[in-house]
Amino acid sequence: MRTRVTDPLLQPFTIKNLTLRNRVVSTSHEPAFGENGIPGDRYRMYHLEKARGGVGLTMIGGSAVVSPDSPPAFGNLLLYRDDVVPWLRRLADDVHGAGAAVMCQVTHLGRRTSNYTGDWLPVLSASPLREPAHRAFPKEAEPWDLDRVVRDYADAAARCEESGLDGIEIQSYGHFLDSFLSPTTNHRSDEYGGSLVRRSAFPRRVIRAIRSAVGPDFVVGIRMMMDEDRPGGLSFEEALEAARRYIEDGIDFVSTIRGSIESDATLAKAIPSMGTPSAPFLEFSAEVKRHLDVPVMHAGRIADVATARYAVREGLLDLVGMTRAQIADPHLVAKVASGAEDRIRPCVGASYCLDAIYDSGDTKCVHNPATGRELRLPHTVPPAAGRRKAVIVGGGPAGLEAARVLGERGHDVVLFEAAEVPGGQIRIAAANPRRRDLLGIVDWRVDECKVLGVDLRLNALAEADDVLAEDPDVVLVATGGLPNTSLPGEGAAAVTDTWDVLSGALRPRGSVLVYDDNGAYPGLDAVEVMARRGIAVEYVTPERTLAPDVGSMNSPAYLRAFAEHSVHTTLAHRLCSVRRAADGRLTATLRSEYAATERERAVDHVVVEHGTLPCADLYWELLPGSSNLGRVGHRELLAGEPQRDAPNPGGRYQLFRIGDAVTSRNIHAAVLDALRLCVAV
Repeated sequence: MRTRVTDPLLQPFTIKNLTLRNRVVSTSHEPAFGENGIPGDRYRMYHLEKARGGVGLTMIGGSAVVSPDSPPAFGNLLLYRDDVVPWLRRLADDVHGAGAAVMCQVTHLGRRTSNYTGDWLPVLSASPLREPAHRAFPKEAEPWDLDRVVRDYADAAARCEESGLDGIEIQSYGHFLDSFLSPTTNHRSDEYGGSLVRRSAFPRRVIRAIRSAVGPDFVVGIRMMMDEDRPGGLSFEEALEAARRYIEDGIDFVSTIRGSIESDATLAKAIPSMGTPSAPFLEFSAEVKRHLDVPVMHAGRIADVATARYAVREGLLDLVGMTRAQIADPHLVAKVASGAEDRIRPCVGASYCLDAIYDSGDTKCVHNPATGRELRLPHTVPPAAGRRKAVIVGGGPAGLEAARVLGERGHDVVLFEAAEVPGGQIRIAAANPRRRDLLGIVDWRVDECKVLGVDLRLNALAEADDVLAEDPDVVLVATGGLPNTSLPGEGAAAVTDTWDVLSGALRPRGSVLVYDDNGAYPGLDAVEVMARRGIAVEYVTPERTLAPDVGSMNSPAYLRAFAEHSVHTTLAHRLCSVRRAADGRLTATLRSEYAATERERAVDHVVVEHGTLPCADLYWELLPGSSNLGRVGHRELLAGEPQRDAPNPGGRYQLFRIGDAVTSRNIHAAVLDALRLCVAV
C-alpha cells in the first residue's frame, strides 16, 4: 500500500512562496452557486467540502468577471464590486482552516456572454466577430475600453489579495484577452493587431498592471489556450512564445488548454466527456512543461487516481486538475491518503455538471446529489440513533442509493432486484457503447452495499408476501417505470420503444422512424445505435430543437453520429397514428405543430420515446398496511428530518416510493430522492 511518503499525488509542492500540501487541484470552474454575483454560504460550503476532503488547492470563480460590460453568462462572481471582499475573505479563511490553498480565476468574458443581460452594455472583443455559443455581436474594443479594462483587472486582483486568497489565475481561452492573442479573432490593424508581438501587447498590459497592484508574494497564474488546434488559429509555437513573455511580466504558473470553446462542438473537444479517451491532452501538457520554466498544471478528463498519479510521477505535470472527479467525490484525496482509494465515488464523464448549469441553473453531479447541496445534504452519511429493518424493491439507481445510504446509517437492509444484475435503466442507457461508463454509477453502489453489509438479492421478483416476510420497519419501492408508447390515435400496439432498440430485443431491418417527445438521452441513444449499424433512421420530434434536455457538452457526440450516418431529422411534428399497410410495413401520420398539415411516412419500424410510466403495482398493494399511507412530508424531506406522518397508526411499516416508480425523471433525480429521504431514516 502506498503511504503519504511515497505517493506522488500526496507530495507537497511550492509555487513561489506558497506551499501546497499535495499535487491535486480543483481547477477553476463556475458551478453557478453564487448569489447575485457574491460567493455566499452555498458557494463557500461547496469549496470547503473539498478542502476538508484533502485537496491541495481549490480554485474558485470559474471566470469571476472584472467589469460591468462582462455580464455573467453562467452564474459568474462579480469582482468589480467591493462587497465581494468580505464573502471571499470568509471563504478563504474557512478553506485555509481546513488545510487547503485557494485562488480565484479572473476574466473579462469578452464576447462569450450576451448583449441582452446584466446592464445591457455592449460586449467587447478584439474584433467584431460573433461567438456562436452565446450569440453576441461584440463591439471592437476602443482604446478607452482597453484602458478601463486594464484598471478593472488590477482592481479585481487587489480585491482578491485583500480577501486573503493565495493568488489568482487569469483566464485566457475563449474570452477577452485571448481574442487579442489569437489570429482567428484578432483582425485589428492598429498596434494591437498583426504580428504576435502586437497581438500579445494588450494581455501583457493586463498582466503587468495586475502584478503592480498586488504584493510580490501573491501568486498570479494564467490558464491559457496553448494551441487553438484549427487552421489559421493560434499555433503551439506562438502560444509558447506568448507564454514566455507573460512569464517575464510576472506569471507564476501556467494551466494548459488545447482547442477553443466558441461553439458546442469545440467546447466538447476541449472538455471531453464519456466515450472519449482518458486524459487526451496529457502528453501535450507535458510538452508545454518541457518548454517553460514555471509550474504547469492541467485538467482534462483526468478522472481516475491512477492516471493522475502517473502524470505526476512521470513529471508530465506539476499539479494535476481533478475537477469533475472531485465534483463526484470531494473527499477523493482523503480517501487516497487513508488507503480507501477503492471507495472513491467515480466520475463517469457524463458532463451533467456542466450541462446542468444551462438545463437547471447550476452544477449537479449526475450521481452525487450532495454536491452543491452541502448546506442540506451530507457527503458522509451519519449513523442513525437506532437500527431499523428496511426493505427496498428495485435495484436501479434509486434503489441502490437507498440501500447504500441506509446501510451507511447502520440499518439492516434487504434489496430485492428482479434481474440477474442490478442497474435498471442505467444498464439500458449504457448499451450505447459510447456511454458504457455510466455503469460506474451502478458498480460503485454495489461495491459500497457489499462493504456495508446490505443483503442484495438478485434474480428475485419480490411480491407483497416476500416484503412482509422480512417484517420491515421501512419499505421503499424503487421499481422504476416501463416505456410509455401511447399515441393520440390508433396504432400503439404496432410501435416499439427505445428500450427494445438498446436492449437488443429489436434488431430492425429496413427504415426506422424514431419519434421522440421526451427530448432527453434515450431517443438519441436509440438513433445513434441504429445509425451506426447502418439502419436508415428518421428522427421526428415535436420540439423546435433537437433533444432540448441534452446539453451542449453531450449533444455534439450525437450530432456527429447524425451527420456521419445521414440521419434525417424532422422538427415540430407530432406522431398522430400508426397503421399497418397491406405489404406489412407501417404508415406513420405526422402532424405539424404550427399548421393544419399532415404528412405520412412509410417505414418498417416506428420507435417511440415518451418517457416511462411508473411500475408501482407493488406499492399500491402494500399501501393499506403502511402507517403513513405512502405520504411524504415535504417540509421534513427538505429539512432533512424524519418522516413523522402516520395517518394509519395501525400500519406495520412506513412505505415510500422513489425514482421512476413515482414519475419519469433522470438519474440525478432518482439518487436525490433516495439520499434526502433515507438520510433521516
